[in-house]
Amino acid sequence: MTAAYEEIPFSELLHRPAATTSRLDAVRALRLRRRDAGDLALMRVDQLEQDSTVVDFTSRLLSGLVRTGNAAALRAALPEALPWVTFLPDEDVDELIGELVDVARGAVALDNLAPIALLLTQWRHTAEVHADPALYAALTHEPEGDLGPVPRPGTPE
Repeated sequence: MTAAYEEIPFSELLHRPAATTSRLDAVRALRLRRRDAGDLALMRVDQLEQDSTVVDFTSRLLSGLVRTGNAAALRAALPEALPWVTFLPDEDVDELIGELVDVARGAVALDNLAPIALLLTQWRHTAEVHADPALYAALTHEPEGDLGPVPRPGTPE
């Protein structure tokens, strides 16, 4: 296999299914572009299972590093994998590592990697706040004075 994936129009799969799926001999997956909806991915089941095995191994490796007291090695390697981590305070990096290990193990157990992607997105946004002093000040500054009455939930303002 030469490329991770190839992009093709969804209609190509509909019009020439055998020729389209035979492209999976040369790539890991096909990205099917759709006009009015999100793109789809088409891949062989054995490739999906291999990917799951790699993610399972990685989550167990991360967990083992933390459990055996080698979190320092993980912490040292983290900026290579997530360059934006350099903007996080040290205590946040420790929290990220703990959450990443827990979420990765849970996500693998559910065969659903979305929680890992969500966690990384949330931490990346936290790093963006820390990287911008004006944004950090605006988000952490306590407002002065009384902000007025708050309407009861469910009532019009």
